[in-house]
Amino acid sequence: MHDEIINNLNSILNRIENACIAANRDPDTVKLLLATKTVSAERIRIALQNGQTLIAENKVQELKEKFDVLKDSKHTNHFIGHLQSNKIKDILKYEVTCIQSVDRISLAEKLHQKLQLENKSMDIFIQVNTSGEESKFGAHPDETISLIREIAQLNTLKIKGLMTIGLFSAETEKVRHCFRLLKDIQQQIISLDIPNVEMTELSMGMSNDLETAIEEGATIIRVGTAVFGQRMYPDSYYWNENKEDKK
Repeated sequence: MHDEIINNLNSILNRIENACIAANRDPDTVKLLLATKTVSAERIRIALQNGQTLIAENKVQELKEKFDVLKDSKHTNHFIGHLQSNKIKDILKYEVTCIQSVDRISLAEKLHQKLQLENKSMDIFIQVNTSGEESKFGAHPDETISLIREIAQLNTLKIKGLMTIGLFSAETEKVRHCFRLLKDIQQQIISLDIPNVEMTELSMGMSNDLETAIEEGATIIRVGTAVFGQRMYPDSYYWNENKEDKK
């Protein structure tokens, strides 16, 4: 198990480096985020003990379950799943430093209220639905800038960039369109110079399309299965979550 994870990790890091070189980018400008959904804390620790520091969960329950085992291993925790507002207190309790999946003002306002009470702030990314699929969460591309203007009024939330899941497709150009759209939105936001908004991060791309994502400007690549091995459930199990809390 140990050697398999290390070999997989090295393979992904090499792909990221080669993709950066091919795109005339400094490899240091792209971070690897390990998506740890369904991965045991023991397997995650192998990656953390071999130079990786950035991990992310999709589900709050898994964050809780692994917290004690991982807390002594130096790492940074992001959250990349659909966040229901009743789980905000757990996100703060279990030391998440960035939520990449903020996609609606109601969630931002509830997060802001909780952070105010605890005298804390939080880095966030705005999740954008670039594929237009009904099954995906994220703000509509045409509504992203107005959403950011609203969220920027909430001083506990530090907007650092954008996140998208993109299309699950073998057709590179269709996937590229999603990433290019996110980059275009980022550039529009930068030009508007909105107070309390940074646009330094673009979280997009996974193991099957990381080269395309890097060509289009990704700064964070999210990889899980390609490092930790196949999971019991397909990707759709994690991304097509209950939409009852979407509003």
